[in-house]
Amino acid sequence: MHNMCIRPTPEELEDFGTPDFTIYNAGMFPCNRYTHYMTSSTSIDLNLSRREMVILGTQYAGEMKKGLFSVMHYLMPKRQILSLHSGCNMGRDGDVALFFGLSGTGKTTLSTDHNRLLIGDDEHCWSENGVSNIEGGCYAKCIDLSRVKEPDIWNAIKFGTVLENVVFDEHTREVDYTDKSVTENTRAAYPIEYIPNAKIPCVGPHPKNVILLACDAFGVLPPVSKLNLAQTMYHFISGYTALVAGTEEGIKEPQATFSACFGAAFIMLHPTKYAAMLAEKMQKHGATGWLVNTGWSGGSYGVGNRIKLPYTRKIIDAIHSGSLLNATYTTTEVFGLEIPTAIEGVPSEILDPANTWSDKVAHKETLLKLAGLFKKNFEVFASYKIGKDNKLTEEILAAGPNF
Repeated sequence: MHNMCIRPTPEELEDFGTPDFTIYNAGMFPCNRYTHYMTSSTSIDLNLSRREMVILGTQYAGEMKKGLFSVMHYLMPKRQILSLHSGCNMGRDGDVALFFGLSGTGKTTLSTDHNRLLIGDDEHCWSENGVSNIEGGCYAKCIDLSRVKEPDIWNAIKFGTVLENVVFDEHTREVDYTDKSVTENTRAAYPIEYIPNAKIPCVGPHPKNVILLACDAFGVLPPVSKLNLAQTMYHFISGYTALVAGTEEGIKEPQATFSACFGAAFIMLHPTKYAAMLAEKMQKHGATGWLVNTGWSGGSYGVGNRIKLPYTRKIIDAIHSGSLLNATYTTTEVFGLEIPTAIEGVPSEILDPANTWSDKVAHKETLLKLAGLFKKNFEVFASYKIGKDNKLTEEILAAGPNF
């Protein structure tokens, strides 16, 4: 947590006083499973009035970081500050981009960019003054980590970095990043200044681009779509990605996952509260919303191929530079997404998923199947209030799939 929190200076520590919040972490000491509503021997309990958190039955240190993030999701909106589960970086000209995305969508990979300054990889606040990182460090996944694919993260693992759940040689202390025997969720916690192009202090002006990442294993979402405000809210509240299911008798079926505001586990208020605040800030500061699919193209998982990372990077570069705003757009059927007809360095034929599927009937069926999953997931939000007019605006409901 010394690595993950913002570290006070020696002068600040001198008259630090009483901590605002206390964490009691009992490691593997289990909670009482016979307590009413308890479903396992692990529990993370927050008491907001006593400002305490008790962690029982887990040695996963991420629970402390995410526990404090949950507290911020409660405190910040009360101060009219929006808390965000997102990565954030800034160009040399001061243009800021936010990256939302669930696990495996490329949030850390795409926000860590050699040509841009890293404000943070996971937790941010958007206030009247701009954006700021809540943390003072990064908590990077390091399964299959390699110097070639993730040079910045690789180089950040040095003295002072805490590695979690990794397997290493007792004699040489060399880490085997491919070993999943403890868990696939291996991590490295390092101070943000270990990233060479980190922006210190971790603050920036108001974002220009809000990028929603989805790893669509169904293979029907376009590699990039420009969203209007209502669509941005719809996809932000949905928080979609797809997990690739385990193999059962040789069948591989993608599984849709929805996590409201791309962080349902951590948000304390209703998702529409955060969505309304995001809409207001995007409108006020003229930010553009984008939906970027880092998943499959030309077919679902097992048939198509994953969109190449260099192509996704070219798409992100075009968003940062502003050139994608000036592209020519067409609209897709069902989801009604605006997609560009050409992007420099990206094959034009992959920009519209309909072109990449050889089986057009299967494409339409899969598209309608995913649209149905979106619609079903959104039903629970349809009756909630949002915005000043006290109802979830018709525009947001209309911004979903139409079929």
